Amino acid sequence: MQEARVKLRSTDQGKVDDLADEIIEIGDEYDADISGPIPLPTDTMRIPTRKAPDGEGASTIERYEMHVHKRLITLQESERALRQVMRVHVPEGVEIEIELDE
Repeated sequence: MQEARVKLRSTDQGKVDDLADEIIEIGDEYDADISGPIPLPTDTMRIPTRKAPDGEGASTIERYEMHVHKRLITLQESERALRQVMRVHVPEGVEIEIELDE
């Protein structure tokens, strides 16, 4: 039995969810056993920076955050579905990683 794990990552939650829905539709079309999308913990990167570059004046700090949203989908027993997943259009800003297990 062959199993494929599809991991999706992006800073835009809407793009990740849309791509996950498209992969699930492909799995349903080819009668593959699907589990997911499982939302994985969101990575939050925080960067505090000082506004005044020369150190004069009030100590004001700007805080920037970037959130990385992740989803995990598992497909089983369908080689045709996996081929279609590999051909799916991946939007800009979304990373996709496919791991095959036996």
